[in-house]
Amino acid sequence: MRYLMTTKASDTAPDEKLYAEMAAFVEELTAAGILLATGGLEPGGIRVTSSGEEITVTDGPFTEAKEAVAGFALVEVRSREEAIELTRRFRRIVGDGESVIQQVFGP
Repeated sequence: MRYLMTTKASDTAPDEKLYAEMAAFVEELTAAGILLATGGLEPGGIRVTSSGEEITVTDGPFTEAKEAVAGFALVEVRSREEAIELTRRFRRIVGDGESVIQQVFGP
């Protein structure tokens, strides 16, 4: 089962301890074949909306940018519970904030 785990930006600036703990966590998950992809996302982005035949492209940042996803990890695990446990471990490392877990369907 694949899950996309996303996190919103935090007001807390990362320090050397956080970088070291995250590096170890990422290395562990990569070595185990669990972590398929990870990365940070630009804060602004581009919004593309459609209404009938009209397509509108708007450059960010947007007023709700504080609600935007700041980073992601794509993992392959055996169960929903395993995805939740990995996200709990991640939150313990990075501290206060919010993450969302969504199952990815398809090949």
